[in-house]
Amino acid sequence: MPQESHRPPEGRDPDVPFEIVWQPPLTRRMSDRSICRIVRQMVSELLLLLGDRVMVRRDRRRLACHVRQISMYVCHVALRMPQQDIGVAFGRDRTTVSHACHVVEDRRDDRIYDEFVSAVERIVVAVFASGEVSGHD
Repeated sequence: MPQESHRPPEGRDPDVPFEIVWQPPLTRRMSDRSICRIVRQMVSELLLLLGDRVMVRRDRRRLACHVRQISMYVCHVALRMPQQDIGVAFGRDRTTVSHACHVVEDRRDDRIYDEFVSAVERIVVAVFASGEVSGHD
């Protein structure tokens, strides 16, 4: 989205009250850590929408692990971020990200789980306009 600058740059006509300055898309200005944090929050909120029972302590830990694994998977698959960068953003090693991706892939055999992960992928791609995330390929 263009942003207005109220000072004319050097060599510009001072009678012009402002100049439209092009800024890169939001995702190019965001750090990997911020992107991963947003994805994690989205996954968490979507999972909480589906859950209807009160969780006991053990279930909360397990849920947090699943949220992190799905978030790592979506960042890698949908946003095409390198596993190393995802690991740094989540405070984990790249091998942990690799393990999370394998766990999610294995669990996608369950139709309901697969539909959930697919929905998360679609939402994340829509939010971050897939091709514009920090140039990750």
